[in-house]
Amino acid sequence: MILVIVLSLAACGENKGLRDLSDPAAGPEEFAIVPNKPLQTPDNYKSLPTPAPGQANLVDATPRQDAVAALGGNPALLADQGVPSSDSALIVNASRYGVPGNIRATTTAEDADFRKRRGRFTNIRLFKTDRYVQVYKSQILDSRQTLDAARRAGVKTPSAPPAN
Repeated sequence: MILVIVLSLAACGENKGLRDLSDPAAGPEEFAIVPNKPLQTPDNYKSLPTPAPGQANLVDATPRQDAVAALGGNPALLADQGVPSSDSALIVNASRYGVPGNIRATTTAEDADFRKRRGRFTNIRLFKTDRYVQVYKSQILDSRQTLDAARRAGVKTPSAPPAN
């Protein structure tokens, strides 16, 4: 009887053998390693930029910029260049009443107060239910209705799906 139990338990075990392709070692991912650029001697040591904290090193890997350059693009456009001049009128209009420093905390508190006033039974915590959609239901935009209204008003919508 014991022999039958031992043999049946041994038969239940699965021998993966060569089919187990997982790597038991927790080594580095070979595709995640990006080599540094080769060191170069500058033509003039006085032309080198002054070192600054947080500034990139000249031999640091820049895979995105290298890919853009390899595809014929301008890698300098990937750098943060601030607000473009074409958006200056938008920035002036949006900041005409000033920009408070604690806007995120203010809007979070106002949103919590609004949901508390508008939500039904939100103070009763019997069930964990997200009432966000219920409270803001009257403010949800239907994208199809908005698109149809814009088309009826004569707005050109070239990037939107065609009308059915």
